[in-house]
Amino acid sequence: MAKWADYLVSKEKWENEIKRIKSFQLHIDNGDNVGEEFEQTRDWVIQNLRIGKSFVCVHKTIDGKWKKGGSLTLSSSGGLSWSDKLPQNITKRKCFVSYYHKDDQKYKNEFVNLMSDLIVNKSVNDGDINSDVSDEYIKQLIQKGHLSDTTVLVILLGAKTKCRKHIDWEISGALNLKVGESYSGILALILPSHPNYNTKTYSYSELPPRLADNLKTEYAVIRNYITDRRLLQDYIELAFKNRTQKSEARVNSRAQMKINTCS
Repeated sequence: MAKWADYLVSKEKWENEIKRIKSFQLHIDNGDNVGEEFEQTRDWVIQNLRIGKSFVCVHKTIDGKWKKGGSLTLSSSGGLSWSDKLPQNITKRKCFVSYYHKDDQKYKNEFVNLMSDLIVNKSVNDGDINSDVSDEYIKQLIQKGHLSDTTVLVILLGAKTKCRKHIDWEISGALNLKVGESYSGILALILPSHPNYNTKTYSYSELPPRLADNLKTEYAVIRNYITDRRLLQDYIELAFKNRTQKSEARVNSRAQMKINTCS
């Protein structure tokens, strides 16, 4: 495999006060693989461009591989120029992905592949937890480290998500203060299989009831499922902030589901 550049650029960090780029997350292009990431300042990148080093932006795809983007170059004024929309180099949020394994495994895999370097994945894999009793199920999630320190619960909303008891239990567990030092933020992503996908609205009757409760109070965040890494990161950050800024709006009083209401 031919090298794309001397250095590959995967994330950016800004000094918000002056709206100027501060640093980048870089990787050495080894030709046959992308090297480990490391951070370098704006000035370091400029210096290396001036001595002839090349830089190309890279993006994770839904299969977890890197894709070549546009070049990062020197502008006519001596600064930096690039057109790719890169994720931010910020704290990785600990995310638990709640989804219906039978119908929506494809989207869970896509999401984790896309975000593998931007989040800490706390999700359950098939076979990790085995219980049909809500209290025991949540207890196992906590004891095995899946929910104990999760900061954002990401719900993948398919056509049958609303009627699956384990998803209700996972939402309930994430909203329980006993799980960690604070409640988890809630982000719901509407999948293409859901009737509300791309409709610019949503029906409470098509959502898990506990999620609907928290959307009504604006504690939870709901968006269409996308593969834009920067936007997904922004959605996660909004849900993360709500866990503290809107903590009084959290609702978890509903009785937990006892059975699945669809197959």
